[in-house]
Amino acid sequence: MSHPDVLVVGAGLVGAAIARELARAGLRVEILEAEFAGAGSTGAAMGHLVVMDDSIAQFALCQHSCARWREWLAELPAAAERDPCGTLWLAADDEELRAARDKLRLYHDHGVRAEVLDAVQLAAAEPALRPGLAGAMRVPDDLVCYPPAIARALIEDAVRLGATLTVRRAVALEPGRVRCNDGTTHAAGAIVVATGAHAAALLPGLPVVPRRGHLVITDRTPLRVHHQVVELGYLHSAHTMGGASVAFNVQPRRTGQLLVGSSRELVGFDGRLERSVLARMLARATTFIPGLARVPASRAWVGFRPATPDALPLIGPWPGMEGVWVATGHEGLGITMATGTADLIVAGLTGSPPPLDPFPYRPDRPMAEAAA
Repeated sequence: MSHPDVLVVGAGLVGAAIARELARAGLRVEILEAEFAGAGSTGAAMGHLVVMDDSIAQFALCQHSCARWREWLAELPAAAERDPCGTLWLAADDEELRAARDKLRLYHDHGVRAEVLDAVQLAAAEPALRPGLAGAMRVPDDLVCYPPAIARALIEDAVRLGATLTVRRAVALEPGRVRCNDGTTHAAGAIVVATGAHAAALLPGLPVVPRRGHLVITDRTPLRVHHQVVELGYLHSAHTMGGASVAFNVQPRRTGQLLVGSSRELVGFDGRLERSVLARMLARATTFIPGLARVPASRAWVGFRPATPDALPLIGPWPGMEGVWVATGHEGLGITMATGTADLIVAGLTGSPPPLDPFPYRPDRPMAEAAA
C-alpha cells in the first residue's frame, strides 16, 4: 500500500483544519490522533474567533483567519454553535478609553470594522456590566463557536474527501515516519505536527511550553450577556509569564450559560484545579458583572495553551528534520488561527502562493520574548 502524501499528527482544531484543507487540495492524507478529534486543548478552549492586535503579525493572521471562518462556518453543522455576538473591549477608566481609541485607529487602518462606545452606550449594550466603566471598543464581526464540534466536523469532512483517521499515540519522529506507542510506524512524504502544547515531546528543541488555564461555565441563567466581553488589560495578563495571572473574559453560550475566564500559569502539565486561582478569576469577573456572584457554577476545568517566547505561532517547516512541518504555539488563539494556519501549511506543502507573509510564523525565525 502506498504511503500518504501527508501525515497530520493531532486532530485538535488546528490539525483537523489542516487535514481537511490538504484533502480538499487533492493530497492523500492520514490523520494520527491519540484519542479523538478535539480531545485536548480544543475541548478545553473558549471558542472565540477574534481579531487580536498584540503585534502586526498576530493581527494579520487573526484578520485573515476570521475572514476564512466566516466562509467555513456557513458550511458547518448547527453543532458548531456559530454566534456572531461581537467583542466588547472594556475600558475601566479614561486612560483605558484612550487606549481603546488607539486600537480603533489600528483596526480601521486595516479594514476591520470597529467602534468606540461611551459609558452611556456601553450600559445600553450590556446592562449587566457594573456602572462606572468609561466605555468600550466594539468589534461587531468577531464570533463565538463550539470548538470540539467543529474539530469533529472537519475530520469527518477530511475522511469523506479520502483522508484516513488512525487512532494511535505518536511517540517519536524519524525521517519520513512516525513511531507510535504500539510499536507501529507510519510513513508519509511529509509530516505535520499539530499536537499543541505536546509538540515539543516529538520535536526536542521546539520553543513551545504549556500554559495552564482555568475556565468556569455557569448553570443556565437569566443573566444576559450579549457580546463576548473582555477587559482591555487582557493582553498584559497574557504576557505575564511568571506567576499565575487572571483577566476578565466572559462569553455567552447558546445554552443560556456563561463561560467565564481566564487564567494563565506556567506549571507544566499539572492538570489539577487550583482553587486560589479560580477564586481570583471569579472575583475579577464579578467586579465587571456583579450579578455573576449569584449564578451557580456548573463546572470548572483546565487546559494547556501552547506558548512561545514571542507570542506568535510556529507554522512551517521544522529545520531540525527534513519533511517535518510544525503547526503549534498559538497560545490562546489556536481556535481563531486554525483556518489561517491551515492555509499557510497547504500553501507551503503544495507550492501555491501563501495568503499572507509566512515569515513571522516560521519555526526558524529569530525569536525574542514578547514585551510584558
